[in-house]
Amino acid sequence: MPSLLTAPAASALALLQSTSLTHLAAASIEALILGGELPPGSKLNEMALAQRFGISRGPLREALRTLEESGLVQQEKNRGAHVRQIALSEAADIYDVRAGLDATAGWLLAERITAAQLQTLRTMTAAMRDVPPDAVDRFHALNLDFHDSIVAMTGNPVLLAHYRRLCKQLVLFRRRNLLAPLAIPRFAEEHSAIVDLLAARDGAAAAEALRHHALGGRQRMVRDGELAAPQ
Repeated sequence: MPSLLTAPAASALALLQSTSLTHLAAASIEALILGGELPPGSKLNEMALAQRFGISRGPLREALRTLEESGLVQQEKNRGAHVRQIALSEAADIYDVRAGLDATAGWLLAERITAAQLQTLRTMTAAMRDVPPDAVDRFHALNLDFHDSIVAMTGNPVLLAHYRRLCKQLVLFRRRNLLAPLAIPRFAEEHSAIVDLLAARDGAAAAEALRHHALGGRQRMVRDGELAAPQ
């Protein structure tokens, strides 16, 4: 039976299928990187990944190019693709920009936050206060969700896209968890204070509190990185 699709329609369908495969492959590889299965410096073997995802190498190559644009993958001539490695100096620069985005989010959200959003953030801070001092990984996950939620609640998709891109890149800089167990109660209170400032609709103070909080993370990261460097 002859195809019911005209040539342009068939071409469009093929493009849609290829685009969908590329998107799915990029999302799958990104999840492997952010989850730690593909750590920084890992070689990305096209044939192995194509077989793993059951796709041809064309969409896979497009997926790798997409991840290169997002800063998670690096491709070099004669070396192929590998997961990017972030140096301490670059991670510090990323933190500086992220601190500015955190401040912008606080300023924007303070003037438009809703009662439901405030309740969501207070529920998050209550969960943080209940985390035992030695449950560092649990607190770290809550911390990431808290800050991502603040940015998402602004309703500014441009801000959110840039923020998430930088946070993903910081995952590539992993020496050890930078959060000391004894600091968990203090950080939980810092988060509660930020929510109080948002509730008071004090944009300037909320922005400064979020900026200061982010720069504290930068300082801990730099200190840890310098201590870990060979002498």
